[in-house]
Amino acid sequence: IPHTPYPTPTPTHAHTHAHTRPRTPTHTCQGKKKEKPQWNQPKDKSKDAKGGKDKKVAPPKPKFVNKTPKGQKKDLSTPMADGYHPDAVESSWQDWWEARGFYGCDPAQAKGKSDDEKFVMVIPPPNVTGSLHLGHALTAAVEDTLTRWHRMKGHASLYVPGTDHAGIATQSVVEKMLMKEENKNRHDLGREKFIEKVWEWKGDYGNRITTQLRSLGSSVDWSRERFTMDDQCSRAVLEAFNQFHEKGLLYRAERLGNWSCALKSAISDIEVDYVELEGRTFLEVKTHKGNPADPKGRYEFGTLTSFAYPIEDSEEVLVVATTRLETMLGDTGVAIHPEDPRYTHLHGKFVIHPFNGRK
Repeated sequence: IPHTPYPTPTPTHAHTHAHTRPRTPTHTCQGKKKEKPQWNQPKDKSKDAKGGKDKKVAPPKPKFVNKTPKGQKKDLSTPMADGYHPDAVESSWQDWWEARGFYGCDPAQAKGKSDDEKFVMVIPPPNVTGSLHLGHALTAAVEDTLTRWHRMKGHASLYVPGTDHAGIATQSVVEKMLMKEENKNRHDLGREKFIEKVWEWKGDYGNRITTQLRSLGSSVDWSRERFTMDDQCSRAVLEAFNQFHEKGLLYRAERLGNWSCALKSAISDIEVDYVELEGRTFLEVKTHKGNPADPKGRYEFGTLTSFAYPIEDSEEVLVVATTRLETMLGDTGVAIHPEDPRYTHLHGKFVIHPFNGRK
């Protein structure tokens, strides 16, 4: 069926006028205008956001007091707290574990095990002068996981704790303490008295690391705790050195080393801080009183100075360059490359020290 459009109505008037109907007035409730907070003004947090009422401030939580006797199992019959409080949850367990010997290893039981059923791990002893950091926590977590896994498999498992005496670091700490408290150094006390002071310091401050290790919950056998200066450890070190010497793995020889002017002792490479210098640089040396030639008491480094050694019975000189000119006062010899053609004619000859005339 074809679509038939509706007929368009014919207007009755040639012109139409738009009649505007009057609007009905609207009435709004004119309440008290809400004040906006001023710029950069803190909001009143004590008021409730909806009703404007004062919030109830929760009373402070009471301080936890551990009432469990040392070494006894914690009483768990009390109601559970409304939130997690580490002090309340972790207290007393470590003492109970140690008292019950859960992490010990029975030697008689270990004798009946094969080598594949035995697992022993010694904690790399941290320095007694320091405190545990995140790296120690990570290492302890991995080691403890391995030990617990072997223990769960029924293996004879032993996890041994201990601390390192850290000779250089401990000596430095104790010397600073002596200078601060008594205005003395180790030479004023003498060797025996100073060693007594070191042991006193270790007894007072050396247990910080073991306390932290206990807080981590590591399943170590604390009955076997070792300190690297214990008699048993000292004898083991001497025995190891003797065995190395007998096998030709240990020998005595002259080598370049690191010397601390402050400690008056040789120190290892790990105790040395290396600084890269680019040209002339002034640095402060804390162990020295200060350079009077510099307004800030600093010392000059990174300057290459050349000086000449006269060749004995010759008009020739040998020029040497160094960044530590002051050390030339103690020079006793000059080394040259045996295959360097510039100096082959000087082999076997002597040079004369320019200041004191020594050969």
